[in-house]
Amino acid sequence: MRMEFHISRQARDRYQFDQTLFALSGNVIFANFHAARVFTQRMNQKRDLVRFPEQAVKAGQINALGLIDEIMHLVVGLYREQENPQVAQLALDWLDERLGQAAVNATLREFTDEFPPLAVYRREIALDDYLAGESDGLPHRQIVLEEMLMLWLANVNPACSPFRELFDDTTLNKKTAYRQISSGLREFFETQPCFGPQNQNLVDMLRAPAIAAPHSLPGQLEYIREHWGYLLGGHLYRLLSSLDLIAEENKAIFLGPGPSRVVDFTGMGLEYERFSPDQDWMPSLVLLAKNAYVWLDQLSKQYGRPMTRLDHIPDEELDTLSRRGFTGLWLIGLWERSKASQRIKQMCGNPEAVASAYSLFDYQIAADLGGEKACQDLRERAWQRGIRLSSDMVPNHVGIDGKWVIEHPDWFVSLDYSPFPAYTFNGPNLSWDGRVGIYLEDHYYDRSDAAVVFKRVDHWSGSEKYIYHGNDGTSMPWNDTAQLNYLHPGVREAVIQTILHVARQFPIIRFDAAMTLAKKHYQRLWFPEPGSGGDIPSRAEFGLTKADFDAAMPAEFWREVVDRVAQEAPDTLLLAEAFWMMEGYFVRTLGMHRVYNSAFMNMLRDEDNSKYRNVVKNTLEFDPQILKRYVNFMNNPDERTAVDQFGKGDKYIGICTMMATMPGLPMFGHGQIEGFTEKYGMEYRRAYWDEQPDGHLVERHEREIFPLLRQRSLFAGVKNFLLYDLFTPEGNVNEDVFAYSNRVGDSSTGSGQAERALVVYHNKYAETRGWIRTSAAYAVKDESNEKRLVQKSLGEGLGLHSDENHFTIFRDHVTGLEYIRSSRELC
Repeated sequence: MRMEFHISRQARDRYQFDQTLFALSGNVIFANFHAARVFTQRMNQKRDLVRFPEQAVKAGQINALGLIDEIMHLVVGLYREQENPQVAQLALDWLDERLGQAAVNATLREFTDEFPPLAVYRREIALDDYLAGESDGLPHRQIVLEEMLMLWLANVNPACSPFRELFDDTTLNKKTAYRQISSGLREFFETQPCFGPQNQNLVDMLRAPAIAAPHSLPGQLEYIREHWGYLLGGHLYRLLSSLDLIAEENKAIFLGPGPSRVVDFTGMGLEYERFSPDQDWMPSLVLLAKNAYVWLDQLSKQYGRPMTRLDHIPDEELDTLSRRGFTGLWLIGLWERSKASQRIKQMCGNPEAVASAYSLFDYQIAADLGGEKACQDLRERAWQRGIRLSSDMVPNHVGIDGKWVIEHPDWFVSLDYSPFPAYTFNGPNLSWDGRVGIYLEDHYYDRSDAAVVFKRVDHWSGSEKYIYHGNDGTSMPWNDTAQLNYLHPGVREAVIQTILHVARQFPIIRFDAAMTLAKKHYQRLWFPEPGSGGDIPSRAEFGLTKADFDAAMPAEFWREVVDRVAQEAPDTLLLAEAFWMMEGYFVRTLGMHRVYNSAFMNMLRDEDNSKYRNVVKNTLEFDPQILKRYVNFMNNPDERTAVDQFGKGDKYIGICTMMATMPGLPMFGHGQIEGFTEKYGMEYRRAYWDEQPDGHLVERHEREIFPLLRQRSLFAGVKNFLLYDLFTPEGNVNEDVFAYSNRVGDSSTGSGQAERALVVYHNKYAETRGWIRTSAAYAVKDESNEKRLVQKSLGEGLGLHSDENHFTIFRDHVTGLEYIRSSRELC
């Protein structure tokens, strides 16, 4: 579809627009959004945007101008086709009769001189010769009359006024019969058949969008979509993409976390259910995260000897982790990292930086950590103590100079041209390989812009590719990464093979930013469905319909990963870092064993207790098996430290107790137990703050938390998990109190063989009192897979007998005091 609008000779001379942007008619042609950006760049270069930033022109606006004009031409063409093929000649005859042929010809001539076709502008043909000629059988006088109508429509459209310098009709008004011709055309069409959805005079129909939304080009496009959609046919997708381009440009970027939302499973019942079964060790897993380089630095200071390799980690440290109840060790930053990432970070202010742990060169254990041999040594020694190693896998992107960027440039989301003309790539070559040049966009170095692409130059062929950085659409692109194109079947298979390679070395894999590869989000970010809005700048123009996207990416990538790993590396726990309200979908439908539950940290930190109780209740009512698969944490490498968010006092211990006793997987952050306050960047080689463990906090962990971790089998499951409401003496539910029970073993005989626990925590700096009796509802499925909601009493939850001859002895975990109560009283 050609998008065009009129440009005056004066404007063309002033801005020196690229002549390839002009059609033979002299109108501007925007073959794609990039052409609109080039056009816009020419305009902005002539404006003082430092002093007058409000004068900046946006490509979306220019594109909308051209699209509206092109749609007007389309409507006129449909009218000619459906109502009267000779209507333009009839209009000229009608005007000649009323205004005189000389006046009409003089106006057409002046218009053609002021808004010249390309050949006239270049002086390749005389103006009068052009007017006497024809194109494709259509006399040029008729073409010019139609163009003149479009010019008038643009000038009387208030939304076009900021750009009037491009198509100002003031001179025509003063020197010619232009105004009389414009008004005369409406009179002429009063004598012709009406047209359009409201059966209007053709000129009135063409004016309708500007009357409906006089000050908004997007509003006029919306009007056209709503009222003229049946006329547009295939052009409708271009209209929708144009609206997306405007949305891209107007999208606000808010740094920092968004609001915490209560999980809602509405509509998820329509998705298929395919949980992955746990291996016997998975439910009791307790995971500890450690930044590999920083931990080695800290261990060196702690033990008084240099430790730089994985096989240097002492047995004493592994003994301590095991004694405390940790059964999984997530080592962050094991893989060989991007050299370019390290160079970028050093050039941007940290001369000691290593590359980001998530900008990877290849999936080989880093040589400076001792390589595969050192990792194998650590793996064996950890396993002797019941500790499994965990590793990251970063499926969304690779390092900006990663092995695949060098060897498989077609595996990435890329263009053959820079998406924004203002981008420049004059900085140093970041490539380690002489065959290829890698150039970061210049404005990254002074932090004045965050480009969405970098430049890759093939030194053998001279060809250039502009590869997109990894990006989740929420803040800035990750400037040391290259975004993989998952519409490419070869990419999907290569990533799966890499995952299997990692699974053969690590029984626990954490997938970074896994939600970005779910089909609906991958399409939203990189190939947005027309009309869905733009999340990553410049991607709106590459949108695909859902049918086209599904054809290119038929199945959920993660479902295929889960199935392949289950077949080829079955003893592997797959853990997804996933947000955007997709937690349930990732475990129930895609089959991940575990998924991040950021609501635990965010809501309990902010004491949004009612919200978090609703998270638990909603999950129990939909499917308790999802609750079992949540990863609960109080911080992670991307968040503020636990001591920063929760302090070191009773609030921290209380929420940590919940983390240790709720179903799911408890995950502790680096430095959390010690009370360290420094947040370690992914590029840190060492800790920069000289911190010593907080002895009192460590002791409280030893006394109050670690014994619970060693009993994770009691707390991990959901078969017998119940959540209770605490009622105050006034009869109200105190939403700030978390009360829940769990048990394992057989309590039916009353023999005491079952293990049982009741946890009560008040997440508020306040006092309260009350009682618990009946659980919240939870879903149970019968043999026909029909779901019903069930509630139980506290006595049933703990497996107590209710007759008067039974008593219950319980021990307070915090104080160590023991109590005895009549079982009937508790039931």
